[in-house]
Amino acid sequence: MRTVLVLARHELRLLVSLALWVARRRHGLGDGTGFGYARGQGAMMLGFGFVITIESITMSVLLRNYPAVQRVWFMVDMYTLVIIIGMHAASVVRPHVLDTGFLRVRRAAHVDLRIPLEKIAQVRRELRTTHERAEGELNLAVGAQTTVTLELTEPVAHSTFLGRRQDVRLVRLHAEDADSFVKAVTQARSAPSPLPDPMV
Repeated sequence: MRTVLVLARHELRLLVSLALWVARRRHGLGDGTGFGYARGQGAMMLGFGFVITIESITMSVLLRNYPAVQRVWFMVDMYTLVIIIGMHAASVVRPHVLDTGFLRVRRAAHVDLRIPLEKIAQVRRELRTTHERAEGELNLAVGAQTTVTLELTEPVAHSTFLGRRQDVRLVRLHAEDADSFVKAVTQARSAPSPLPDPMV
């Protein structure tokens, strides 16, 4: 039951992302600075959509003598196409966000990790095209590559897609403008903390 609820919530986020994409709005940006990462997956998503469209046309022809099955198959294909477009839309409207005191690392509608800036030990540009699973590491590849590596001073709790807790000490992510991303995070980390309000 929990898995069904998680999947339903995820698909709702995808549909909301579609609406935001059409409206040219972004989610969760607030007063922060957004850094996109979706450009690297556009061609792949277009390819998936093309395959689903061709499959739908082909199966409609093959099942023309079975109208009930044809309709069901068509609906499944169209729903799959909507989900694929929604995944790309979620990547566009949910960028990484650098805000006062924290960095919000995201991947479409299924990863949203908030990292306090004081827990970032090092941020560097690092292009990687292979990623092996390792304890304490989170790899958010786009188009099979990451361009930025974050090393943390202590673990940050990350909730996986199905809700399992994972303590993360190293995060690899993709940013379209990795140099600007690294520079902005570095400057934010070294910025002086605001002075407390004077006592009245």
